Amino acid sequence: MKHLRPLAIAVLACAGLLAPGTAHAATDPGLGQVLEQQTIATDEVVLERGHVDLGPLFVDGEWTLMIHDDTQEASVWRPFATTVLQVSDDAVLTVPDDPAYAFIGEPGRSVHVMPQTQNPDVVWTGWNTQDPTVMDSIDRGVTLGLGRVEGPGDLLVYLQSGSFDAPEVLWDSRSSDEQPIWVDVNTHTHANWVFTEPGVYLVEATVDADLVDGSSVSDTQTIRFAVGDDTNTGDALAAGLSEATPAADADEPTADAAPADPQDGLTVVLVAAIAVVGVALVVALAVAVVRTRRAKARARTARTQA
Repeated sequence: MKHLRPLAIAVLACAGLLAPGTAHAATDPGLGQVLEQQTIATDEVVLERGHVDLGPLFVDGEWTLMIHDDTQEASVWRPFATTVLQVSDDAVLTVPDDPAYAFIGEPGRSVHVMPQTQNPDVVWTGWNTQDPTVMDSIDRGVTLGLGRVEGPGDLLVYLQSGSFDAPEVLWDSRSSDEQPIWVDVNTHTHANWVFTEPGVYLVEATVDADLVDGSSVSDTQTIRFAVGDDTNTGDALAAGLSEATPAADADEPTADAAPADPQDGLTVVLVAAIAVVGVALVVALAVAVVRTRRAKARARTARTQA
């Protein structure tokens, strides 16, 4: 069985770290790509192995997050809606008995890993900010983040800058905190992507940027992963993230609250009116009794005096 040893996943060819939450391009020649203006392919495709990147692009003038497919002789950009990244069982590794990797899970547990250093039998996924128009338009860099993750297990993405350096976790689907990273202009970076269970994973990805003209842009897309040889890629292609549940507004009735019945309001008014009338009758009766007693008392006093 293969092992997820630090040397096996070391970032000997990856971006070094400027600071926590920051990634930039490495000096490895394998990551020193230069992108020209390339076409957009819209056919449905499953990418099983080879080099792919997430990255921003201007499509008909619109800021759009897309997949740069470098698995074929001619590179193209692809929409997320028509692309599935298949992580085969060739990506299965075991969690080492090393406290530095305790965040992944119990030692000896099998997980699927798209590694930071390329494995020719596994899809090699990273991100870049190297489209020529993007480089001319953005102010210094972009902010990349993963949001909701729906799948049978957890997704963890981390960098490791050397064979003996501790891993730096960039994204952890178990965390409810925002986990954005800063990516400089003209950057090409790869990381370790760990899936703890096989199955279909849908990952919400967002890329934001300030442009040199002073405007801001943002786009959110869904990355589709089919993890494991037995996972149906067609299911991944057809799947979609569930609708996010909005927070309940204190001024609005909850979903479980029954709508108000106009008859209920009328009943309350009638009951109140009856109660008022009843009180008035009681008061009137009490006054009448008191007056009668006083009249009798005066009559007795008059007879006594006479």
